[in-house]
Amino acid sequence: MAYRTTALRIDRDQALRQRILASALARVAAGGFAALTMQALAEDVGIATGSLYRHFHNKGELAAEVFAVASQGELEALQQTLRAPGPPAERLAAGLQQFAARAWHSRRLAFALIAEPVEPQVDEQRLLFREAYAESFGELLEQGNAAGVFRVSHLGLTAACLVGAIAEALVGPLSPPARAAREAGYPAPSLSDVSQALVTFCLRAVGAPLPEKEPQS
Repeated sequence: MAYRTTALRIDRDQALRQRILASALARVAAGGFAALTMQALAEDVGIATGSLYRHFHNKGELAAEVFAVASQGELEALQQTLRAPGPPAERLAAGLQQFAARAWHSRRLAFALIAEPVEPQVDEQRLLFREAYAESFGELLEQGNAAGVFRVSHLGLTAACLVGAIAEALVGPLSPPARAAREAGYPAPSLSDVSQALVTFCLRAVGAPLPEKEPQS
């Protein structure tokens, strides 16, 4: 009986932990990491604030896990595109367009993952995931070199440069001031503008030909 009770308690704890993470992620998606406070999260979940500390020692630990969960989903979506069948240059362009589109449609979360000031534990995760993104781009660059469509001398360095270019291209349009300017009706780059500039820059950076434009009807 003791074993059954313990197993049931473990299941309940795991279910509660997943509820906490889901609610925390929803908070970050709506208001960034600044909106993630232990007291507000406890109210969202419907538990005492002290109960949160049974699952996470502090806000930094919680925020780091939220960051990892959100970033893993984005990384897997990108990897699926980069590893799909097709010419390397087309896969690179498709991956860049997909990443930009996903960020554009979840702007607050994307900005939080890319550039929002965060606790040191989250910064550690941010660096780890940048390395993981670079590894994924590196795989594709190696394939492109082998196929003769890319001309990349330093795979790891170039892959890291691609990751940096993506972040820098998106962080401005995704930032809170940029969102406020768009909402106020001021001119701002569109998703199409940003995606096209990013694809053009990255393809040129790896020595690939640019995609042919569709003929005008």
